[in-house]
Amino acid sequence: MALDFGSLFGKKNPPLIGLDISSSGVKLVELSEVGKNELRLECFASEPLPRGAVVDGNIENIDQVSDAVLRVWKKSGTRAKVAAMGMPPASVITKKIILPSNLSEEGLELQVETEASQYIPFALDEVRLDFDVIGLVDNSPDDVEVMLAATRKEKVEDRVAVAEAAGLKPTIMDIESYAARAAISRLTEQMPNRAKGQILALFQIGSQVMHVSMLLDDQLIYEREQPFGGHQLTQEIVRTYGLSYEEAEVKKRNNDLPDGYQTEILEPFLETAAQEVTRAIQFFFTSTPYTRVDQLFLAGGCAIIPGMVDTVANRTKLSASVVSPFKGMQLSSNVREKQLRIEAPAYLVACGLAMRRFDR
Repeated sequence: MALDFGSLFGKKNPPLIGLDISSSGVKLVELSEVGKNELRLECFASEPLPRGAVVDGNIENIDQVSDAVLRVWKKSGTRAKVAAMGMPPASVITKKIILPSNLSEEGLELQVETEASQYIPFALDEVRLDFDVIGLVDNSPDDVEVMLAATRKEKVEDRVAVAEAAGLKPTIMDIESYAARAAISRLTEQMPNRAKGQILALFQIGSQVMHVSMLLDDQLIYEREQPFGGHQLTQEIVRTYGLSYEEAEVKKRNNDLPDGYQTEILEPFLETAAQEVTRAIQFFFTSTPYTRVDQLFLAGGCAIIPGMVDTVANRTKLSASVVSPFKGMQLSSNVREKQLRIEAPAYLVACGLAMRRFDR
């Protein structure tokens, strides 16, 4: 599901970068196809953002963010300038609707606009609207299921402005949670029996927000966001050691903190994270007909904090693993494998965005 800004020049799969902008930083991924359904990671890179540049998914300082985008583009070594970008799920209204299957493209567009006006709390001239025909409705061959997506125009325009200021051409605007699920879907294909019939819990724990997705046979059955993330750990480091926020971030990433850090700060934070995950699973059970989770995946910057996956697995009593979106891919000679192994879980969304190059 994506807001497309036009064809990719009519060429077949031209080079495309996935550009993920979050409150903590910018991440870039470029993939290529090297065989039937075989992908190669050409390059990846990240660049931190100053505090306040992006707040709650909104770009507050276009200059700071576009500077970071330009730096990450140069750092990556890519030559691709066409970009797929993502919108935070909280910024996008999505709704499944049922429409007659015999409508023309023009009739479908008109009908979608009419339906959208019922669900969107803004005037239609203030939003960017897109839709995707999912397929025929079960037991009703005269109807199709359509997913519509709408977001405020200025939110899209801010992201476009950031990319263009860095010399890039944004052609696709996806929803970050959809991009993440596209990357997960490629991984489930590698699991025994393609994880058929299994309920998979994806927890993306970023700087400010934990995004929860429950998936069954590649379909989303539950989604939720909770205000929790690595920002809380950084704040505790700032309070305890009297560091600036930026210093605390660097020392946290480099594991360069005093002896008491592990027991006094890190372990309590990991316990809190595990409680948040457990609570989210309980919410899932109480608000849906489902009563089990078969496999738990952790992604996002917090997933790579030492001890996170073990603490979550111990508390939830579930099989838990850290997601590497590049699993099973070939690696370009430019890719630093050691760095990739450490950082890969933070690139789930950027990887999913980069995969839009291969949409058929």
